[in-house]
Amino acid sequence: MSERLRENPTPDVPLPGDLARYARQVRYAPLGEEGQRRLLDSRVLICGCGALGTVAANVLVRAGVGHVRIVDRDFLELNNLQRQSLFDEEDLRADLPKSVAAAAKLRKINSAVEIEPVVADVDFTNIESLAAGVDCVVDGTDNFETRFLINDAALKLGVPWVYGGCLGAEGQTMTIIPGETPCLRCLIPEPPDTGAAPTCDTAGILAAIIGVIASYEAMEAIKILSGHRADISRTLTVIDMWENRVRQVKLAGLRESSDCPACRGDYQWLTGDRRSSSAVLCGRNAVQLTPSNTQRLSLASLADKLAKVGRVSHNAFLLRLAVDDYLLTIFPDGRAIIGGTEDVATARSVYARYIGS
Repeated sequence: MSERLRENPTPDVPLPGDLARYARQVRYAPLGEEGQRRLLDSRVLICGCGALGTVAANVLVRAGVGHVRIVDRDFLELNNLQRQSLFDEEDLRADLPKSVAAAAKLRKINSAVEIEPVVADVDFTNIESLAAGVDCVVDGTDNFETRFLINDAALKLGVPWVYGGCLGAEGQTMTIIPGETPCLRCLIPEPPDTGAAPTCDTAGILAAIIGVIASYEAMEAIKILSGHRADISRTLTVIDMWENRVRQVKLAGLRESSDCPACRGDYQWLTGDRRSSSAVLCGRNAVQLTPSNTQRLSLASLADKLAKVGRVSHNAFLLRLAVDDYLLTIFPDGRAIIGGTEDVATARSVYARYIGS
């Protein structure tokens, strides 16, 4: 038995009424009653209420985090039920936004926690207001543009945040304390080239790795919120559940050696300088999206990647993907027209799903 557990034998005295439901975690010595009370007084922002976000929200609400703000731009789809653990078929039939459906479930789990659902597309115009007043941000997003926005806002506001991402059976996570640890841009200076990286819709995703990475994120958030920053992970943790591999990459010295613009206060994503642009195309039921990182795409390679997703055709000038109710037209410079919607947030979600960041 660890020394930490020996220090705090299970007390015979009942806990106060407001802590009774948290008895088992209060009696874990490193957390204790003081840590639990800090959790009850804390506020967290979860950006994204998909696979990672639902698992993290479930853990944090059950743990007694006092205020949980959940932001998501999307609605529930049938294929989400395989890995987005807060939702069921009834939620699918209700056709509610994910954040609203999640909030209803979470309130039934712990009515003492204040749940704040926000239906919004996180961008440079709202990320600071969404993160204002919170003690920690948890990443539940599916694209690097939003993650770089979170990174900029967290550094500017001095708010710790936890990054996480999964693909296939592999996931990775790291914890960022502004001014103390490396940030995401120290590790990943630029987002992947448009269309170059696989997505969950093109490469698949297994639910088990979601549970592992999201639980890791939630645990790191609990350490921060309960006043135990010294105990956070100082590594990039990479886990492959299919290959049975766990790797921890040491990050010591990375902040000092990376010459990271964000750590120097140059918030290129937060100012909107690096954002992708969008325009609703009048009378066409379509949205044009132009990514911030413009480079030439290999339409042939992209066609191969998307062949199993939907109906694909391409020539030297453009690629078309028909999938669900959408027709995506992608050009060699990464620009895309998403047919089937006039909602920019929906178009961004479809683009991220099939093309990437």
